[in-house]
Amino acid sequence: MRVAILTTDLRESFKNYDRPDPCMGIAPEALLQGFAKLTGVEVHVISCLQKPVSTPETLTGNIRYHSLHVTKNGWLRTFYQGCIRAVRKKLREIQPDIVHGQGTERDCAISAAFAGFPNVVTVHGNVKAIADFYRSRPGSFFWLAARLETFALWKTGGVFCNSAYTERLVAPVARRIWRVPNCLRREFFDPPTVTSRSVPPILLNVGLLSPYKRQAEILTLAHRLWQRGLRFELQFAGSTETRTSYGADFMRRLSEAEKAGYARHLGSLPAGELVATFDRASALIHFPTEESFGLVVAEALARNVKLFAASVGGIVDIANGVEGAELFPAQDWPGLENAIARWLETGCPRPGAASETMRMRYAPETVARRHQEIYHEVLKQRR
Repeated sequence: MRVAILTTDLRESFKNYDRPDPCMGIAPEALLQGFAKLTGVEVHVISCLQKPVSTPETLTGNIRYHSLHVTKNGWLRTFYQGCIRAVRKKLREIQPDIVHGQGTERDCAISAAFAGFPNVVTVHGNVKAIADFYRSRPGSFFWLAARLETFALWKTGGVFCNSAYTERLVAPVARRIWRVPNCLRREFFDPPTVTSRSVPPILLNVGLLSPYKRQAEILTLAHRLWQRGLRFELQFAGSTETRTSYGADFMRRLSEAEKAGYARHLGSLPAGELVATFDRASALIHFPTEESFGLVVAEALARNVKLFAASVGGIVDIANGVEGAELFPAQDWPGLENAIARWLETGCPRPGAASETMRMRYAPETVARRHQEIYHEVLKQRR
């Protein structure tokens, strides 16, 4: 089977065109790790960029990479017409059995929908839900992206949903739906890198600084716990955006918390450092207002880290029946605070079996094999 995967090369997102190798998002990277272990599958990864970049022809034995140069006029301002045309041209050369668009945030889903070959789309982040949260103005990025998302989901042959929450959102427009979770990168199943926990215990929050991820509110909660005489260090991992009012307010509060000694920011961490950070930590606090899947939740549980999280989106699916996972309504800040306080007072116990549950559900080979089954199903029905 020959599969074309359309995904974003993060060299385009961060304008880092000098980087020598492709840089995929976390979920597509993990999926490719799974495909690399399967036999009978030839994968062609296709990404559009606004500048020419170095392109290794082969990523692994059965995975090839193609970068397509699309000038600025071919992107969102023309509803990704340049990307769509460039992808169609490359696909005619490759002649795949099926095309899979990874994500609806940018060009991938709409290019897959117009591929001219059997195609499916994965929803990684629900753009319409994010646009509604920000109350995006007509003509803004999220406003346009939400409308392109809806059209792509309507036109494609089927949609991979990573949670029951995503299923409910796309059901009104999708022709067909399969629930397939994101997989975890292989590093998160490696043996522990640290054998002892930090003292005082580390509470971890991982993710891009954003109002809907509510890092500033988590910092306020940590301040209340500190005032109660509880001792810990709250660490934030992820990139920040200080030009927004939310980002500036967070950094101001963080500076005060650092002086007091109960919080600090680690910056963005590569996979290996993030795994080691999880291994040193005792708990993850993840309390967003909206979450399509919640990959960081699965990553933490794969390292047997205690979880305190909001019962929203895909987090509910991930945490279901998993040792050490405590969920709370998204506005129940008192309940979250008191639960963390009780856990700190009882010595910060960590789960022991959560990692095995995550391995059974989210190992790369497991999820890639499910993709392969669905591809066969789609092609069989078309015939």
